[in-house]
This record gives sequence, C-alpha cells and structure tokens, in this order.
Amino acid sequence: MKFLLVKPLPHKNSINLQSFMICEPLELEYAASMIESMGHTADIVDLVIDRDFTSAFLKDDYDVVAFTSYLVHVGIVKGYCAEVKKRNPKAITIVGGVHCEVVPEDFEDENIDCVLTGGMYALSGVISAIEKGLDRAKLLELGKHPKSCEFKFLHPDRSKTAKYREYYNYIYHDRCATIKTSFSCAYDCEFCFCTQVGGYYERDLDDVILELKEIREPNVFIVDDNFLYNKERIKRFCALLEEHGIKKTFIAFGRADFIAKNEDIIELLAAHGFDAFFVGIESFKKEELSDYNKRTSVEVNDKAVRILEKHGVQCYSGLIVGFDWTKKDFDGLINYLNAFEHPMVNIQPITPIKGTPFYNKVKDQIVEDETRYENFDMAHVVMLPQKMSVRAFYYNILRAYLKTSASKKGRRYIIERYGKKVYRRVRKGAVKIAMQYIKLIIKPNIGR
Repeated sequence: MKFLLVKPLPHKNSINLQSFMICEPLELEYAASMIESMGHTADIVDLVIDRDFTSAFLKDDYDVVAFTSYLVHVGIVKGYCAEVKKRNPKAITIVGGVHCEVVPEDFEDENIDCVLTGGMYALSGVISAIEKGLDRAKLLELGKHPKSCEFKFLHPDRSKTAKYREYYNYIYHDRCATIKTSFSCAYDCEFCFCTQVGGYYERDLDDVILELKEIREPNVFIVDDNFLYNKERIKRFCALLEEHGIKKTFIAFGRADFIAKNEDIIELLAAHGFDAFFVGIESFKKEELSDYNKRTSVEVNDKAVRILEKHGVQCYSGLIVGFDWTKKDFDGLINYLNAFEHPMVNIQPITPIKGTPFYNKVKDQIVEDETRYENFDMAHVVMLPQKMSVRAFYYNILRAYLKTSASKKGRRYIIERYGKKVYRRVRKGAVKIAMQYIKLIIKPNIGR
C-alpha cells in the first residue's frame, strides 16, 4: 500500500510561531519508519512549505492518507479528508496527533475513517486491519489501542523530509532538527495540554545518542515537554555526548524551579552546547502562579532567568496574560521583562484548551465559536477581557512585544548573537504577526 503522510498548513487567520519556526514533522517521520518496516511505502508532504495539498495528493495513487493535527488544524484536516474522499472514495483517511489523543470527539466526521487515540501505539494494528480489508468501524476501534510507557519504535525516517530540511528552523537557529527523549510531563499545571497525553516516561539514552548521531543538522531542538527533570539522566546525557564526540547546539524546554535549584546542571549543559531554554515563567504575579498550579514563585522565576543569563544561555520566556488585566498590569509586565538582560518572550492570552482542567473551569466564559478552531492558537482572545475592550487588549499585547523583545535593544542583540541572516528571517515573521495583531485591533471579530 501507498501512504501519504501530511503535515497541515494552519488556517490563514491563526497567529502561530510558524512565522518564526518551521519544525520537522517528527511524528510523521516515526510513522513512515513503521509503515515501511511493515512492507509498505510512505511519502511525507509538509504543507507549511509545499502549501498545495491537492497537487501532493494527486502525485500518486495513494491508498491511505494520514494527517497529524493540533487543535488549530481540526477544521483544516476535516476539509482535506473531504477532498480525499471526493477524489478517491476508496482511500482510507487517518488522523493522529496529540489533540485527537485527548479530544477524539473533535474528529468525528464521515470523511475520517480512523482517529488514532492510541497514537503510534495504535498505528501498527490499524495498518494490519487495512491490509485485511476490515471495515471503518473496526479501524475506529483499533485506533483506540491503549498507549504504553514503553518506547519500542524505530528511529524517525528523516530521509522522507530531505527536500524540506534546509527550511527547518527554530526561532534563532537555522538548519534545526528535532528529537524527543521523553514523553509527557510529570507536573500538573492546570492550563497545560502536555499532562493529558499519558504518563511521563523516558527513552533509553543510548538509543537517543544513536539517533543524535544520525542527525546532520548542527542545531537540535529537544521537544520533550520538560527536559529538565532528572538530574542524573541529564549528567549521563552530557557524558554520552562527550563519549561519542557529539557537538551540537541544543534548545529545550525546562522549568524555572529546576533551573533555580540546579545551577551546576545549567553550567554543565551550557558547556555541552545548550544555547537556549524555553521557560514557562507564566506570570510575574504571585497570585496568578498559584491559580495556574505552577508550584513556583516570582522569586524562583527571577533566579532561574539570572542563572541562565550568567551562563550565557538564552531564556525564551512564556508569559500568560490574564483577562482581568489592566493597562497597569501590562506596564508591570514590560518593566518586569526589561529587568532581564535580554528579554525574549512569547506573550499569550490565557486560552482554555479542551481536555485540560482549566478548560472545564472556565468553558462557560468562552465567547469564541469553538468550531473556529484556528482562533484557539494561544494568541487570539477567546474570553472577553474584564477591564478593557478587546481592541485595547490586543493593542497592549502588541505594545508589550514592541517594548521588550522587539525593542531596538532586542533587535541589536539578535544581530550580535545570531547574525543578520537570522535577524532578517525573524523580523519577517515578527512583521507578519504584528500585522495580524493590527488587523485584530481594527476588527477583533470575536463571538459565537
């Protein structure tokens, strides 16, 4: 059988970090390895780069078309599946990805034959069922195969994305591959989707090193939900890098409380190529951190950023904007960020995501039409601000960016650290997002 594996292009209205980064579709590369090990062929199309699904689908006589999907892609993927069925009713359509693992009901659609609630653990059974010609009901049942905390998958087949690899980057790092060394997260922040996809478990580090040795790119984004968890594992990872002579530049996610308690580990990581950590600071206000169940404090967050700065590691700060904020709160955010040496920040209006405890708490306050999936992108306002207009809320988010990471000082720092080529790419993405915000300031377009 011939499989087409598709990474969808987000809706044009979504505001997303793909303006700053294009990551390889790691989950599809894993799927391609499994499919080909079972005697079939698999092609990957990355529509963030290729853009034209119809041309990709018509390029060959595909038996199965499978999509990966986040929340913002739900409507897009349903449209693609409808096109597949219209052009070739016999083709099997499959949808996978973290959103369908947690909220599979969003993908209940006559044009979708199988929803991989069990993720990669369900895929081999589904493929076997397709080989046997089993009906749609059986495919849907097999897609619910329970997940496991064992990692027994082949390495991702990166040859399937060979023609795209020069375009893959992560914010300030060109030619950037991705790798996953652990799954899920051991914490329970109420707004976060990561903890809803199963229990936390770690890959064998020897196998991780074998995969790293296969990666040609100089930069590697470790896409673990939280890389900074197990001190002894991190030490062994660094020791294995030395033992195998692996020299890469790494970017990863990590918690502020770990950084604050383990400066020696951060120093070790900095010496082994770790250039940046994305840290969920979330808020500069004590009461909000408590509400989000972050189990940290403003003081701990401050200490973490200072430690990263001390060791030359860039901190990409994630900040959540509350819907009860006033202009004074935004001013406080700007002053807080500018107290750091080089504030690089992702500012997000708090967004209730289906499947999280926070969503269940506030779903009655959502005023956005929940079938407009593209607007649940962590950038659009989906709950009404309490103390200012929607226009003013968007304006203040944009103002916070312009006064911090996008300031003259921030722009100069990017050029000095990463070079003019990277700066031009990042500036292009920043201008695109700024224009999207300006359009929302003029016409918020929110409501059911």
